[in-house]
Amino acid sequence: MKERATVVCWQRGRILLVERGRARWSLPGGTIRRAEAPADAALRELNEETTLEGCELGYLFQFGGLNKRHHVFFSVLHDDARPVPSNEILRCRWFRPQKVSTLITSVPTREIVNLLFGHDVQRPAPVRA
Repeated sequence: MKERATVVCWQRGRILLVERGRARWSLPGGTIRRAEAPADAALRELNEETTLEGCELGYLFQFGGLNKRHHVFFSVLHDDARPVPSNEILRCRWFRPQKVSTLITSVPTREIVNLLFGHDVQRPAPVRA
């Protein structure tokens, strides 16, 4: 099973999604390298995809399917944090959580956002390990 680090970035009532192509939105993140800690992978991928640095992460949960296991992290970004698409990313955009269900997204993105926010659009509290 492939291991993936996924980051839910929160700023002013919105979450950050990135577009990798094919007009499909997803949460920032990517594959965890061999011997890399999930939190390190989350920070690396977030920086590679959005140029965001120095973000504090809280671990939320694992989300898994048949082929991938997502280690999901949460970060509250400062109001002045501005993601810029980098690497394989075409666009970065902020969305209200309830809007995600109307977008073309990856299945894990839609399910992770639903697990976190459901009908409640309040910011979840990160779980500290």
